[in-house]
Amino acid sequence: MVLLRKIALVLTLALAGAAPLGAAETVLLNASYDVTREFYKEFNAAFIAHWKATTGETLTVNQSHGGSSKQVRSVIDGLAADVVTMNGVPDVDQLAKSSLIPADWAKRLPNGSVPYTSTVLFVVRKGNPKGIKDWSDLVREGVSVVIPNPKTSGNGRYSYLAAWIYALHQPGGSEATAREFVKKLFGNVPVLDTGGRGATTTFAQRGIGDVLLTFENEAALLVQELGRDAVETVVPSASILAENPVVWVDKVVKRKGTEKEAKAYLEYLYSPEAQEIAVKHYFRPFDQNALAKYPGRFPSLPLYSVPEIFGSWEKAQKAHFADGGTFDQIYQK
Repeated sequence: MVLLRKIALVLTLALAGAAPLGAAETVLLNASYDVTREFYKEFNAAFIAHWKATTGETLTVNQSHGGSSKQVRSVIDGLAADVVTMNGVPDVDQLAKSSLIPADWAKRLPNGSVPYTSTVLFVVRKGNPKGIKDWSDLVREGVSVVIPNPKTSGNGRYSYLAAWIYALHQPGGSEATAREFVKKLFGNVPVLDTGGRGATTTFAQRGIGDVLLTFENEAALLVQELGRDAVETVVPSASILAENPVVWVDKVVKRKGTEKEAKAYLEYLYSPEAQEIAVKHYFRPFDQNALAKYPGRFPSLPLYSVPEIFGSWEKAQKAHFADGGTFDQIYQK
């Protein structure tokens, strides 16, 4: 009996010592917007290798993609995302209003928690048959424009606001002329997809529209996939600065015990390796050294920020995209 007890004790200690080998690996979920799939596929692999080399720990990163506002709504409703990587401040602010993250979230990482930026460009059919060169061409009769829904998509919000900014900067431009310009523009929009990738599918696969308005990285990807014998990019005279904020979701990571990994994941977005990956995927990097390695990668054009023109994202969101706001008033379909 004593011998059996000793054997049992030895086995128990052995199993306890072997526990780390059988421990479940850490899994992170990144809830992101529609057109970051390719970037995060490469970034996740780089971070997993970095984390393994640094800590010896095995890590898995899963992705969730969709229209930015829809994604944030899912997190608020219970999607257990450790990190959220969005294309605009309003969506991340919704997490703060729901008490999932602190109100000062933007101060926790460099550059206001924005590791890379983008802008809105045009994609047209080969040869540009409608002769589209600038924002003014989008309101011509007979021009069909594909833009995702500004109520559900940051891509759509940036396109809407970029058009508004263009109209404001024209001779005699005012809030009234901008409103009329954007109303005409959305009068030329035949369908509103919920996200940027859906809008790309509408334009590229369904053959709808003469011009697609989308983020710079998505425009570049579309040209790469379809070839310049099918589509080409048009750079307008000016556009908008699309700041892409990232945040770890405090309530989720504390519940799951993944705060250390989630923070490290987002901090690694600022690393030289990750910044080069961003440039490869046509995101404008925070690190200018990464940008210098790819001269001519991005067209030079005036880019206006939302706070610069509208005072703040909160003001722009309330005036234009809240229920009953300007977009609801001007969009008739």
